[in-house]
Amino acid sequence: MAGMLAAAMPFLLAALGELVCERAGVLNLGIEGMMALGAVVGFIIVHSSGGHLLGFAGAGLASMVLALVFGWLALAVRANQVAAGLAIGILGSGLSALFGKSFESQTVTGLPKHALPWLSELPVLGGLFRQDVAVWLGLLAALAIWALLRFTKLGLVIRAVGENPHAARAIGYKVIAIRYAAVAFGGLMAGFAGAYASTVYTPLWAEGMIAGRGWIAVALVVFATWMPGRLVFGAMLFGAVSLSQLAAQASGVALNSQLLSSLPYVMTILVLGVISANRGLLKMNGVASLGEPFGP
Repeated sequence: MAGMLAAAMPFLLAALGELVCERAGVLNLGIEGMMALGAVVGFIIVHSSGGHLLGFAGAGLASMVLALVFGWLALAVRANQVAAGLAIGILGSGLSALFGKSFESQTVTGLPKHALPWLSELPVLGGLFRQDVAVWLGLLAALAIWALLRFTKLGLVIRAVGENPHAARAIGYKVIAIRYAAVAFGGLMAGFAGAYASTVYTPLWAEGMIAGRGWIAVALVVFATWMPGRLVFGAMLFGAVSLSQLAAQASGVALNSQLLSSLPYVMTILVLGVISANRGLLKMNGVASLGEPFGP
């Protein structure tokens, strides 16, 4: 229980950015590479005594630049969004390996835990209320994005651009500019997710440490059927599953470690299969123009 929220945070932060991006009608499959780039940039800055705040800012900026390159391909050049996302993801992973080569296996100091009075003393559930400040801010970000998409004019515009970009342009909205902003925000959140993974959750650098979290984040958006509340639940569920190996070992369960390590990915396949079978749910909450090029 104590580690579930921390384990969920890389999934949640990246998925929140992807949610906004997809709500605007852009499918970004480069999240894995953006997280990897954010992880190495954040780690290098923190390792150089720049502090976690600067590390997160640098990671977010680096991933945002990479996201804007994807945005240029998908929105200006109108390249296939799937192919462009995969290419950018590979580029980000390659850059992370290049920049992090000299920092391999080095460590940094993580963030301290902050407990909520009284709630942290509850039996069994108390661990949920002893978290670092990044976890609390991540949960607030989820709440803010839910409120933005549901109650604000900006949220309505983002959803309109994703549903029918031609109608949105006809009433005066700059569809391409809004989509660029959504893509940039998705990159920013992916950078934050990577920085959290490398400087807080497991404060060390190792090549490939993102280990598919970006792909799970993309799958989480579908699992949540593009709804922020379900996204938080899904991230916590995947966070709990990712901790299953440690929990099983601690309780003395004799299971193959490779099998336990594969559980998050097996669960991703099962969840996507179940959600995809429910066509009505996908049609009701899906984004009509997701992945489709738009231009004059």
